[in-house]
Amino acid sequence: MAKKSKVHKEKLRQALVARYAERRKQLKEQGDYEALNKLPRDSSRARLHNRCQVTGRPRGYLRKFHVSRIVFRELAHQGQIPGVTKSSW
Repeated sequence: MAKKSKVHKEKLRQALVARYAERRKQLKEQGDYEALNKLPRDSSRARLHNRCQVTGRPRGYLRKFHVSRIVFRELAHQGQIPGVTKSSW
């Protein structure tokens, strides 16, 4: 389990990105980079980092399922992810 403070900080970043998305888009189209620099740093999409929705783990993230590799394996073994089966060859 990730630190709660890191998970909370990432949620705040996501909210900030959503709030400033339209304004950033307009400023980029106008080419007004001085105004872009005055916006909060965390309002940039490049600063977002994907985290597991269950544990908050930042590494080993599977985009399709929005969970980390560890949680994915546990859920797949329990049969909670449709269409995923254990393979052997």
